[in-house]
Amino acid sequence: MVSPKPVKVIAVTSGKGGVGKTNLSVNLSISLSKMGREVMLMDADLGLANVDVLLGLSPKHNLSHVLSGERTLEEIVVDAPGGVKVIPASSGTQRMAELAPSEHGGVIQAFSELSIPLDYLIIDTAAGISDSVVSFSRAAREVIVVVCDEPSSITDAYALIKVLNKDYGVEKFQVISNMVRTAKEGPELFAKLSRVTEKFLDVPLSYIGAVSFDENVRKAVQKQKPIVETFPGTPASISIKRIAEKIDKWPLPRAAEGRLEFFVERLIEYSVQAGAF
Repeated sequence: MVSPKPVKVIAVTSGKGGVGKTNLSVNLSISLSKMGREVMLMDADLGLANVDVLLGLSPKHNLSHVLSGERTLEEIVVDAPGGVKVIPASSGTQRMAELAPSEHGGVIQAFSELSIPLDYLIIDTAAGISDSVVSFSRAAREVIVVVCDEPSSITDAYALIKVLNKDYGVEKFQVISNMVRTAKEGPELFAKLSRVTEKFLDVPLSYIGAVSFDENVRKAVQKQKPIVETFPGTPASISIKRIAEKIDKWPLPRAAEGRLEFFVERLIEYSVQAGAF
């Protein structure tokens, strides 16, 4: 039997809240799904989850039930609009917001037991530099940092990149400028962040695009529906689809990297078959 191919695991994160990270995670997931990819979206803001709210879902079970042993990971998967599968988390649960790194590791390891065919796992992390953000970002192959045109967004994004790079060895980051109002604003935001990382850190940043400011985003959120489905021809939807097309060109991972990773068994099996070891 041929082993399943590796999953492209992407953490979407930010230094601060309010930059549109979760909305971007949801709509990127749906855009990739519409391209014919099998996509799972994990709500990794474990204590303040809101992916289900943005998608109008009412899941009966979530990651808290997996950690308690009441449900397996596969049993809590929810089918969402656009063909995306969602791993829901709990909201307003302090215990989930204060999990130990070993417990985050248990969640990450559980993914290797999933039999669901997948091309992508998109992880919507919490904002900031909590243990959960560090754990899930380290276990992903790609880390997307979302920034917007606020001084605190840039400074907090730099702080996040610094912690992940200096303390945990994350070596590359992708950047999306969100809610930009002009064509110049996206590259300018990236340049601000890039200048400070080049000055103080030896870490490459890659710019993968900007998402236009769009009043229809707020309307879609109010409807609890993704903008790429509700208003597909608007500036934000077009921007997100373009970024999804870029992401889909990223190469498959070729081997496990000796750290705790999502789907590590698949990576090892694929590496052996491909002669990477």
